[in-house]
Amino acid sequence: MIQTYILDGDNIRSGLNSDLSFSPEDREENIRRIGEVAKLFVDAGMVVLTAFVSPYEKDRQFVCNLVEEGEFMEVFVNCPLEVCEERDPKGLYQKARSGEISNFTGVSAPFESPQNPDITVNTAEEDLTTLGHRVYTYIQSQI
Repeated sequence: MIQTYILDGDNIRSGLNSDLSFSPEDREENIRRIGEVAKLFVDAGMVVLTAFVSPYEKDRQFVCNLVEEGEFMEVFVNCPLEVCEERDPKGLYQKARSGEISNFTGVSAPFESPQNPDITVNTAEEDLTTLGHRVYTYIQSQI
């Protein structure tokens, strides 16, 4: 049996990182903290899945460097901005476009696409079951 844990932006931002905004500096600190927490789980022998908007390459590289070779896999969930906006259940894109939310990735803040992710999935082109299976299969092949 493989022990797993999912760290998600909502559950981390509501607790551990509730003191952070979406400024570039706070986004960097958000990812740093997530990386350190994920490393603790990895050190305990768990597979950790992290689901975060991580807009800067340097922050993703920082987390990669926290763990040993082969313990970090970058999954790029690629989806056109228009599709993200259509699917937005919280209305965050609309708030960002109206100026209610600043520093919103893809609207008023940049996103640096990963140059060499281990795997890329496009949620606009395939269903979640297929994509989930592809990610699972990839992870299984690496452990």
